[in-house]
Amino acid sequence: MTQNILALTMGDPAGIGPEITLKALAAQPRDSVFVVCGDLAVIRAAMGNLDLPVRVIDAPKGALPNHVNLIETSFIGKPQTGAVSAMAGKAAFDAIDRAIALALTGQVAGIVTAPIHKESLAAAGHSYPGHTEILADKAGADVAMMLVNDQVRTVLVTIHMALRDAINAAGFDAQCAAIRLAHSGTRALGIAEPRIAVAGLNPHAGEGGRFGDEEITIISPAIKACRAQGINVTGPWPGDTVFMEARQGRFDVVVAQYHDQGLIPIKYMGLETGVNLTLGLPFVRTSPDHGTAFDIAGQGMADPSSMLSAIKLAQQLVAEKTANPA
Repeated sequence: MTQNILALTMGDPAGIGPEITLKALAAQPRDSVFVVCGDLAVIRAAMGNLDLPVRVIDAPKGALPNHVNLIETSFIGKPQTGAVSAMAGKAAFDAIDRAIALALTGQVAGIVTAPIHKESLAAAGHSYPGHTEILADKAGADVAMMLVNDQVRTVLVTIHMALRDAINAAGFDAQCAAIRLAHSGTRALGIAEPRIAVAGLNPHAGEGGRFGDEEITIISPAIKACRAQGINVTGPWPGDTVFMEARQGRFDVVVAQYHDQGLIPIKYMGLETGVNLTLGLPFVRTSPDHGTAFDIAGQGMADPSSMLSAIKLAQQLVAEKTANPA
């Protein structure tokens, strides 16, 4: 049975992705079954002192417990660590592409993606700003990014784009979509009636129109529309205090207007337990909340804590989805 198997992607082979993937696998219970999408030479180079048997398989149905069950998606050889390259970007993309295909065909229940480097991705000819956009395109889904740690959750209205573009993109429909996904995504985490706070776009949430009118003309009408659908959502709240109030227990999730508004509070609390969760997909997808760490790649010193948290959350979501299918 493959219905609860997760596929792990190796990430950029020049970064810490292969290392934290293997370290996370080594920390799993001995009866755990995963598949890894990646490159055999890369995986062997990242093994270090870990004692994990590696098997090359064609499909998840051939996976065995307590093994690195590798589905080969590239053949680049031992990479140069810590460097941007088209070869590494292509290998990273090919691993993601295969994992998505496995999930869309029901061969795995979800995927956990190791970090990729956007410059390498671009050098390989892929214009996607990041994982989220690749997933949305390949799955044909409207998605949102949720960042989760043990204190705060946030969902982003806009993701990887210039700030001036994000302001234009954060319209009524985008607000409503993010609020609805925040509601369903937080419920999937086990909170039956999520309390959702929407952050304002402007300082002091616009101060009644003094610092911008997006809160009056766009965000408040979207909140009203979602409340009419039975969603417990309030705001817009000032962006400089709403995360503090969420951390103190007033809200279950904060809808942030743009990338840094939502990610700075999460990352400030520490990268060790932060997890990126993509909402709106027909399968589960999580990833660590950090990058490729080129400066320490290949040195055996990468901390797999966030990868472990990403795997744990993915397993939780798969179990919940299996127990309560839509």
